[in-house]
Amino acid sequence: MKPALLCLCAVLLAAGETLPDLALVPAFGATRFDRPLWVAQVPGADRFLVLEQPGVAKLVERGGTVTTVLDLSDTVKLPGGYTEEGLLSAEFHPRFAQNRQLFLWFTTKRSGKLQTVLARFRIAADGSRIEPREEPLLTIDQPYGNHNGGDLHFGSDGFLYLSIGDGGSGGDPQNHAQRLDSLLGKIVRLDVDRKDGGNPYSVPRDNPFVGTKGARGEIWAYGLRNVWRMSFDPPTGELWAGDVGQNAFEEITLISKGGNHGWKLREGFTAFDKGALAPEMMQPVWDYPRSEGQSVTGGFVYRGKAIPDLVGAYVFGDFASRRVWALRRGQGKPAVREVARAPGPLASFGTDAAGELYACCLDGGIYRLALR
Repeated sequence: MKPALLCLCAVLLAAGETLPDLALVPAFGATRFDRPLWVAQVPGADRFLVLEQPGVAKLVERGGTVTTVLDLSDTVKLPGGYTEEGLLSAEFHPRFAQNRQLFLWFTTKRSGKLQTVLARFRIAADGSRIEPREEPLLTIDQPYGNHNGGDLHFGSDGFLYLSIGDGGSGGDPQNHAQRLDSLLGKIVRLDVDRKDGGNPYSVPRDNPFVGTKGARGEIWAYGLRNVWRMSFDPPTGELWAGDVGQNAFEEITLISKGGNHGWKLREGFTAFDKGALAPEMMQPVWDYPRSEGQSVTGGFVYRGKAIPDLVGAYVFGDFASRRVWALRRGQGKPAVREVARAPGPLASFGTDAAGELYACCLDGGIYRLALR
């Protein structure tokens, strides 16, 4: 059986599996945003941080009151015209209550070069603003305007994980994803609490390629095209990712320490440009063809309480088709079902402190996942 047909068969639920019908309902009343790309609840506060693609960060109360807390629109650049650039993602430090640290990933243009920047900021003690003093930690020159990736998450180990796209164009022309001397097409793992000489971060000693000749020690996993949203599932420690495809397939994968996830030799379960499946390559959990969508948006394993039948399922979607799926693993093929449709292009998922899921759409709305 062809891999594409094998994956489509996974849409049929196994006996006894339950995945509910869901809806995306407005999370903050009629409040609208300018191309929202990221949302999450602020630790210890009953409000949410929202990132708008042009470079503005806002706080929103559950009732819909909005306050601008940081304006980086003079720094954030989108020379490609609102493609895969802008203020892309954020993450709160695990000890946010003590140090008020926030990490941002964004695109800028300096000396004529497009760059992606990981920087540290601090939120004022009263939560009213993000201090505009940027502390750059990692800056990467980008050869093209697309595939800037850029999701940030701290693991239970206290280290920061960052997804970085393969540098763009199409077909990874410089083979960045398979090269261990490049950070493009990778998941990197950084210790942002300790400096290494003049370097503003250090490399954890147990990173898989530390000491490997010619390899960047920051690399945690490689062979990825453009991971657009990833997340840890705290009970299991698994790192789930949505890796955007090239021509035919969109991919859901579990990131493996030191793992080669196949690109640009593989696209999902299928060979790309006659690429062979090497024994060390990690296979995805699931893929879907372009007839179902054209740009995967990775999500979260649901751990909330409002939708009991969804607990333990991985929820993700597609930017173009606006489909929202839930995936539940079991014996053999995963059970996958479309559970909702987004009102607009589906840019990102987020969570609140209770584990409930939210979605950012480029119609300007932010929505909460709820039972239909």
